[in-house]
Amino acid sequence: MTTLQLADESTHVVKNQPTELVDVNTFSRDTALQEAVTREGAAWGLADLEAFGEQTGSAEIIKMGYQANEYPPRLKTHDHLGRRIDDVEFHPAYHQLFKIDRAHDIHAYPWNHPGPGAHVFRAAKSYLMNQVEPAHCCPTTMTYASVPLLRDYPELGDKWIPLITNAHYDPRNLPVEQKRGAMMGMAVTEKQGGSDVYQIATRAEPLSEPGSGQPYSLTGHKFFVSGVMSDAFTLLAQTRGGLSCFVVPRFREDGSKNPFEIQRLKNKMGNIANATAEVELRGATGWLVGEEGRGLQTIIKAIAYNRFDCIVGSAAGMRQAVVQAIHHCQNRIVFGKTLSEQPIMQNVLADLAIESEAAAAYSFRLARALDEVELDPKQKHFIRLSTALGKFRICKRVPGHAYEALECVGGSGAMEGHMMPRLYREAPINAIWEGSGNVQALDASNTIARSAEARELFFADLALTQGKNAHFDSFVDALSESCSPSKYEERNGRHLTNRMAVAAQASVLLQGENQLVAEAFCASRLVPQDHSLYGNLPDSVDCGEILKRAAVV
Repeated sequence: MTTLQLADESTHVVKNQPTELVDVNTFSRDTALQEAVTREGAAWGLADLEAFGEQTGSAEIIKMGYQANEYPPRLKTHDHLGRRIDDVEFHPAYHQLFKIDRAHDIHAYPWNHPGPGAHVFRAAKSYLMNQVEPAHCCPTTMTYASVPLLRDYPELGDKWIPLITNAHYDPRNLPVEQKRGAMMGMAVTEKQGGSDVYQIATRAEPLSEPGSGQPYSLTGHKFFVSGVMSDAFTLLAQTRGGLSCFVVPRFREDGSKNPFEIQRLKNKMGNIANATAEVELRGATGWLVGEEGRGLQTIIKAIAYNRFDCIVGSAAGMRQAVVQAIHHCQNRIVFGKTLSEQPIMQNVLADLAIESEAAAAYSFRLARALDEVELDPKQKHFIRLSTALGKFRICKRVPGHAYEALECVGGSGAMEGHMMPRLYREAPINAIWEGSGNVQALDASNTIARSAEARELFFADLALTQGKNAHFDSFVDALSESCSPSKYEERNGRHLTNRMAVAAQASVLLQGENQLVAEAFCASRLVPQDHSLYGNLPDSVDCGEILKRAAVV
């Protein structure tokens, strides 16, 4: 009788699988990011960003991102004695991520250190942190975005801005008077109205004299409140004078709990670590910001910066998806060669890398405009248009980009525990948050139709690139004709917005340092060919060189 001998080699030895992508400096290994930061005016911050890149690429902080999502927030409406507390419990890693944000001033750098390159520098840190864990970046963004709104109203700003902008993170469920630092959220959406804010039904009645900085009693229901454990919220409500903006804290000034009551947490497909809730206001005390009836004009100052961060976060998601895909393909052998050496896979990976770099380049060009507007108020017209264009194009491109990157990784990328499932679930979020695609398209096309200043600034920026690429020149000539106010039709708003955004991305890339990527973008995005699928780059593109530029190891 023959005895079968087991082979010496165990069947559980894992071969032909990449190691986890950790302990890599996410700034020094990102050539496109370094170039963008330098080009847009924050070269003075390169050393600081390199140190931060070492931190955000570490195994320790990447693990925090996983933990914050594996243990989602839990609502506790009452304590064990029946007292209403409206508290949300998070994994400790979630709070640690906020501490890192505050320590690195991601929530307030341009307000604490105004000057050339401040928004660019802060955007670079946000870009790196979004690659670790994007959900917690939402409350950080809302805190950052609240300052431009509040600083125009010292009757409220003098109290809140010092607490919002300092380096202290205090997650305790206490009155802000007992805390050293504060977070600011936003509560706009109601069941009957999202984009159409004039459908808002929450009512506000003055408790004494009406007017900015005065207390009002608010009654209503907010259907979608992200960062619900923030210390206060900017929100919209109807007054006798019309739609108005308020600051509503979680606690009243006497220390009692404000009746800003959490009904339930939303069970979201993505953005898991961030607690989003439905909230009932049962006579909650809020303070009017600005004039009655001018709520939308007031709160839009914050929404504009939220939209900017949606663009930065989407670009960051693309970057993380690309590096995950390239890393896998560099370390996976198929048919005798690594996947990254296979011509058909090179075409896909290079195409994903081009899309990622174009998104990042656009984001940092817009960040420079935010810096410049302090010296040149006319830039506000460029910012309004460019923000709508970028949020439409870049945020909308992320889901398809994430899917293609996931497919490059294959079955492993569909397994929980890999970065890709979280990136895929997160991919649609920024396109929906703060105004979905149609809202951005309407904003962009209406601005082009009605604002001569916006048109002039936009095409003046494109003119800086004239003569550098034949595809670009012909594309802009046709675009200029389409942007005539007399030819504006709302039904074509999405098409026009997308073409404008693509032209702007091409322009920034052509003004940049790497003409290989710029020419490839123009040859694949500005010509009438099929680009419905990634991996359709023309033969003239050197895919191998683009991969070398995009890879982190």
